[in-house]
Amino acid sequence: MDHYDSQQTNDYMQPEEDWDRDLLLDPAWEKQQRKTFTAWCNSHLRKAGTQIENIEEDFRDGLKLMLLLEVISGERLAKPERGKMRVHKISNVNKALDFIASKGVKLVSIGAEEIVDGNVKMTLGMIWTIILRFAIQDISVEETSAKEGLLLWCQRKTAPYKNVNIQNFHISWKDGLGFCALIHRHRPELIDYGKLRKDDPLTNLNTAFDVAEKYLDIPKMLDAEDIVGTARPDEKAIMTYVSSFYHAFSGAQKAETAANRICKVLAVNQENEQLMEDYEKLASDLLEWIRRTIPWLENRLPENTMHAMQQKLEDFRDYRRLHKPPKVQEKCQLEINFNTLQTKLRLSNRPAFMPSEGRMVSDINNAWGCLEQAEKGYEEWLLNEIRRLERLDHLAEKFRQKASIHEAWTDGKEAMLRQKDYETATLSEIKALLKKHEAFESDLAAHQDRVEQIAAIAQELNELDYYDSPSVNSRCQKICDQWDNLGALTQKRREALERTEKLLETIDQLYLEYAKRAAPFNNWMEGAMEDLQDTFIVHTIEEIQGLTTAHEQFKATLPDADKERLAILGIHNEVSKIVQTYHVNMAGTNPYTTITPQEINGKWDHVRQLVPRRDQALTEEHARQQHNERLRKQFGAQANVIGPWIQTKMEEIGRISIEMHGTLEDQLSHLRQYEKSIVNYKPKIDQLEGDHQLIQEALIFDNKHTNYTMEHIRVGWEQLLTTIARTINEVENQILTRDAKGISQEQMNEFRASFNHFDRVRAHPVLADSSPSPGPCPCPRVLEGTALDMGHHAGPSSWARKRGGSGRKYPACTTRQPVLMPWSSLERAGGGRAFDPHL
Repeated sequence: MDHYDSQQTNDYMQPEEDWDRDLLLDPAWEKQQRKTFTAWCNSHLRKAGTQIENIEEDFRDGLKLMLLLEVISGERLAKPERGKMRVHKISNVNKALDFIASKGVKLVSIGAEEIVDGNVKMTLGMIWTIILRFAIQDISVEETSAKEGLLLWCQRKTAPYKNVNIQNFHISWKDGLGFCALIHRHRPELIDYGKLRKDDPLTNLNTAFDVAEKYLDIPKMLDAEDIVGTARPDEKAIMTYVSSFYHAFSGAQKAETAANRICKVLAVNQENEQLMEDYEKLASDLLEWIRRTIPWLENRLPENTMHAMQQKLEDFRDYRRLHKPPKVQEKCQLEINFNTLQTKLRLSNRPAFMPSEGRMVSDINNAWGCLEQAEKGYEEWLLNEIRRLERLDHLAEKFRQKASIHEAWTDGKEAMLRQKDYETATLSEIKALLKKHEAFESDLAAHQDRVEQIAAIAQELNELDYYDSPSVNSRCQKICDQWDNLGALTQKRREALERTEKLLETIDQLYLEYAKRAAPFNNWMEGAMEDLQDTFIVHTIEEIQGLTTAHEQFKATLPDADKERLAILGIHNEVSKIVQTYHVNMAGTNPYTTITPQEINGKWDHVRQLVPRRDQALTEEHARQQHNERLRKQFGAQANVIGPWIQTKMEEIGRISIEMHGTLEDQLSHLRQYEKSIVNYKPKIDQLEGDHQLIQEALIFDNKHTNYTMEHIRVGWEQLLTTIARTINEVENQILTRDAKGISQEQMNEFRASFNHFDRVRAHPVLADSSPSPGPCPCPRVLEGTALDMGHHAGPSSWARKRGGSGRKYPACTTRQPVLMPWSSLERAGGGRAFDPHL
């Protein structure tokens, strides 16, 4: 203590007084001190397998502060408090401050409360005090120590170098040549000093810091930009950084000695080295697998086909079932190996194992967390994509169908509108062309809905991210552009025709009426044909009945449509009479429309032909749905009988197993009759299996006529067979035990009555919860050797031997439950729980 007291004024008081005066640090200095002190602390903490990220936050609980002092001093501090309350944190920080004070250091204005509260200035001041005491105080060069000794050492080492003049720990280091000179003086092969320029400080500083970090194990404590961009770099940060160079180079000889010592004990530590290599390899392999797997899980690019998406779903399920479980085991083994290695190193007084960068256990846990995060939601995305592709295929087909119909209608329309036949036509022909144009406009308006439908479907395909959206958009854009062009051309032609007013006097109004009525009627027929040929998918009778009702409503409109057709044909016939009567030069055709009576009759005949086809398709589908409904009812009727029958049999077997009517032989005979009746019931189960197979082949997925599924029936049937077999087995064992022990029927009944009294909690196994009741077995071992010793560990029963001896073998009574009564065997066989069709 006398030595520390004598040195206190010279070495520590002055820096602490400076710190008190500089509580309001320059922001640039504070940034430099944060980075430098954090890197300095981590250079020591990594020896203990940890580090800090935020200097004012990570030291608040005092744990890492105490660990830092233990690492740099080589001494053990008092046991820290593990609580998370403020009082525990203050206690830990006080223990660290007391240890610093025990080294002869006075902490001016630094208290535990400020550190716990995260006071940046006080935390940096405390770390600077630790650096002074443990990194700088012991530096001694020619009877000078601490700061003066470190400065003298730097001056001596850099004296031969041009453009280097070390006078302080701030401005003298701004150009970076001082750091480069220190490295070149001790390791000339690392830096080509001759190529460095004083006017390029950033390059000099970055070169020195990178080389020191890579080859000298000196962490990067400052950024070159922070030093160059500050008029006067922070002295404490520079001094801390330079002290790391001093310790790195002054300890070279010590490192060589230590290396020789390590070589001598290498054989002893060979096993530890092997564990380290195994850890590194296992960690590398696991991280590489995670690195390769995460992009695969994060790849949410949808496939274009349903088959490809289903394959993706299958691959993901293989990953969850086959590939991931071994990696989980590898991760656990990796942590076990790491803990084992650390324990061995600690027991052999060796420093803790520090995996290579990026292979810490925390790194693996972080990578695994990223893997879990990437995996989250992947299967749901796949299922949504499959549903989306189904919807897209349907919409795309609908788009192509409507687009083809529209394109067929617009074929040649632009060429027709661009004709200038009115320029050489007669007056009557001009007027005819005008009427024809009016009919075309009516036809054009009738197709507006189809164009809007095509655009709406294309928009929905785009919103659902259809893979062939470019071609859909191109086709839709072409249709829309063509539609706009048709509108413009139509308007232009109308304006040209209307300029010739004299052509309006000779027009035949009948032709115009025919065109106006024929166009919408023709469009109606095209729509009717389209609807009659539309496919449908239904799953219930109600759905097909709805389609049938709509079809019947459509057929009810056919008489009115036929009247409209006859009226249109009547107009055409009247026009023909007028042309013949007045010898009108109409060239034998209607100039206002391209729809001929033959075309109307042809389409009308086609509509009439499609109606019975639609009737037949709806009738066939209705018959198929009726067949499916019969299959549902047939299965439901049988299942609703078989399910309760199994439940009833389970309850009857339970009652037989606890009743005392008759001898054991009578009970055994009764049970075997039950077994025979149960076995004889098997054909009904097989018949139900056949009905279930028909339902599956018909692709029926629901059945409102029963709550039982085939799986419920199978489970109940197997449970029933197991229960009756094991109950018979127990009665046989009781008979064998009774005969071997010589117990009379009266004694047996008395003991059974006593057992039923104690086992009354489980007297109704099929009606109540079948889980074993708590408490000791009602047949304690004290009965062994008495008349009531019924053989806890009986071998295979006579029932099993009669069936070949290798049938069902049952375990010994490991739960101390008696085998005297059938209930115990029933419960151990899993048959005590009531049969529930909703399981």
